[in-house]
Amino acid sequence: MERANLEARARALIEAEAEVFRARRPRSAAAHGEATSGFFDGVPQHWMLDWPTPFPLVVDEASGAELVDLDGNRIVDVCLGDTGAMFGHGPAPVLEALKNAGTRGLTTMLPSSDAAAVGRLLVERFGLPRWQLGATASDANRFAIRVARAVTGRAKLLVFDGCYHGAVDDTLVDLVDGRTVSRRNLLGQVRDLGELTVSIPFNDEAALEKALAGHDIACVLAEPVMTNCGMIPPAPGFHAALRRLTHAAGTLLLIDETHTISTGLGGYTKVHGLEPDLMVMGKPIGGGVPVSVWGMTQAISDRLHVIRREQSGHGHSGIGTTLSGSALQLACLRACLEQVMTEEAYRIMQARADRIEAGFKAAIAAAGLDWTVARVGARLEVVFSPVPVRNAAEARAAASDTIEAALHLSMLNLGYLLTPFHNMVLVSPALSERQADGLVAAFATVTGRLAERRAAA
Repeated sequence: MERANLEARARALIEAEAEVFRARRPRSAAAHGEATSGFFDGVPQHWMLDWPTPFPLVVDEASGAELVDLDGNRIVDVCLGDTGAMFGHGPAPVLEALKNAGTRGLTTMLPSSDAAAVGRLLVERFGLPRWQLGATASDANRFAIRVARAVTGRAKLLVFDGCYHGAVDDTLVDLVDGRTVSRRNLLGQVRDLGELTVSIPFNDEAALEKALAGHDIACVLAEPVMTNCGMIPPAPGFHAALRRLTHAAGTLLLIDETHTISTGLGGYTKVHGLEPDLMVMGKPIGGGVPVSVWGMTQAISDRLHVIRREQSGHGHSGIGTTLSGSALQLACLRACLEQVMTEEAYRIMQARADRIEAGFKAAIAAAGLDWTVARVGARLEVVFSPVPVRNAAEARAAASDTIEAALHLSMLNLGYLLTPFHNMVLVSPALSERQADGLVAAFATVTGRLAERRAAA
């Protein structure tokens, strides 16, 4: 089916669905705006306006896999805060930890009685022997990069084109005509980020070998599966080559599991036997509470001890913030690792994801669309391409903001919230079979409308 025809139908669908959205949400409409809220752009974070809706949905309640908006509309959530609530909104053990945490002080700048248990759980679950805490994955990535530079004595960082590592300045680059440049939409960026960051295509072993040949890269920061510009899986053998080439160049390998923790217990690293020097996780690891973790090998830990002694060992190292490692974070981490992020939870998530993947593929085929469904564990992505994409350039060529907006808005009006900025569906253990089947039926309805065909019942 020609892209131009599909986008024309999508534009018509957006117009009709926007009217449906407005009619159902007068309270959300009234609640939005700078004049009434006091917020810049009328929202707590300006990017909340980037959802493909006429105005932001205002959430009144969230529990399990369901949201209720200010107008009483019930919505099945397969966005889940773009992974922050991957195990469902308000898991009971985390709510219990929140209720009890205050008796030990929410933050004291000292370890709480949960610290030893959390340390052991992190080592057992994710493999690396030494860990530290942050507030967000962006923080954790910053700290890990700083350590990599300290222990290698090198300044440069390598990332993959199209990467997502939060708000870390060094990673906010694009590969344009073979050059690494600062992303054009960055606000207040005054330094050329290409001076110390090298960006190359994902899955390009030759480009990786060439970039590492100068022996000046402190670390490669990589998602095991790229997840932010359409899902891009690693080519067979790419991770083995990544580890081999970084070892040969004396470059550290930093794996960011913040999204790919959806793979299974222990994340993509544990499931697929990767061997990083450093690892970062954020978003869902505390059950939705702001906390992140970053781990390192014993060799890096030993070297870091030496460096700290040489530099007086004072705590002002540029790593850590006052609220990092708080009693509140430790309590929620312990609850999540022990009782929420379990083998049984992942089993349920994978089973529901199997069901959704099969249903989405059937709906795409029935509508005659040349799309694919990519997947990493409980995380699925609808890609507007007839074959899996191999790098960011292919992902960008396949993308369509217009079709994406029509899909998202139509699905929302049918009661299902997808992730903005791309076509991600995340399956929580709270999602029932009935809700999973409803999601598939809604997807079939929308793809049928886009293709002007009657969707199967």
